Amino acid sequence: MSVVVGGATSVVLPRPGGGTVRHRPNDPGPWTRPAGPFRERIAYAAAHVAADARGANAPGAPAAVDWGATMAFRRHLWSYGFGVAEAMDTAQRGMGLDWSATRTLITRSAREARAVGGAIAAGAGTDHMPAARTLEEIRCAYAEQVAFVQDAGATVILMASRQLAAVARSPLEYHEVYAPLIEMADRPVILHWLGPMFDPALTGYWGSGDIADAADSVLTLIAQHPGRVDGIKVSLLDAALERQVRDRLPAGVRLYTGDDYNYPELIRDEGGRHSDALLGVFAAIAPAASTALQALDRGDLAGFDALGATTALARHLFAPPTQYYKTGIAFLAWLSGHQRGFTMVGGLQSGRSVLHLAEAYRLADELGLFAEPERAARRVAAFLQVAGIDQ
Repeated sequence: MSVVVGGATSVVLPRPGGGTVRHRPNDPGPWTRPAGPFRERIAYAAAHVAADARGANAPGAPAAVDWGATMAFRRHLWSYGFGVAEAMDTAQRGMGLDWSATRTLITRSAREARAVGGAIAAGAGTDHMPAARTLEEIRCAYAEQVAFVQDAGATVILMASRQLAAVARSPLEYHEVYAPLIEMADRPVILHWLGPMFDPALTGYWGSGDIADAADSVLTLIAQHPGRVDGIKVSLLDAALERQVRDRLPAGVRLYTGDDYNYPELIRDEGGRHSDALLGVFAAIAPAASTALQALDRGDLAGFDALGATTALARHLFAPPTQYYKTGIAFLAWLSGHQRGFTMVGGLQSGRSVLHLAEAYRLADELGLFAEPERAARRVAAFLQVAGIDQ
């Protein structure tokens, strides 16, 4: 296991290309919690689910969730000023989290949000009806989940649908499905443009494989429903495209960046324009991101710009194949003490290599993200020992 050097636990990490290096953990960073939500930006953290370490979380099996740890993690995010984006792709929608567990997740999280006064938005999709094959069947599937999310008390996020991507052949067919959903919601909705790097089944979303035409499609949809769309989350990992979409949005409609590569520059004021945020990476870097957003509230741009130091970790976590970023998020949550073990619903803990996870630990530790660095070191050492990296 890990050894003690000079009073501090150290861990042997594998090097890319071979060999090992001994790493001594860093101290926690100078993170602070805000008194309430951020003032200058709306910021949602898309939260993962903690699997039950004693559950049969194998590929294809029903999700066994540790509800206590999962809710505690949401309270952790609210305590740092974030809203929680619930039941999104970060929570393994379409990659292990079935609809039965999703319903429980939304219900419990909305109840927790009311208890602590935290903001919550939740994903509504069509994943409970994988056999939907017509536009009307898909619309009805969406409508069922929209009703469930808003009955729970959460803002509706209209998630991208694999079923719709497989069936729709034009922008008009997307609009035919989305328009009544936008109008039926009891408050303005958030749209979600999730790129194929996150889910290859969503290639050509909004009715075109040409990204400019796809942008025209969704912008037209938003313009046709004034006052009914709160914003759109753009998860394409393309800062230039996000800016183009942002510049064309109607007044009052927010661009929620989902760009886990370029978020500091997009959130920062850029000549009077900025993106708000709905990011999976915030689940991993909550203390650092919160401290930066608090600096922005004070007008301290230098303090906010310190957020740029987190992008090396973010780019590592979201490296291709990007859809497996959830594995790194859950790994860091375990190292941070937010869950009992490193296991995931659907067995997704196998989604990243030992080398990748060791590097995620190193980058997170260099940022000072671990409140108890020696616990994180002990846990990563135990993980690596089992994987064959002698400590």
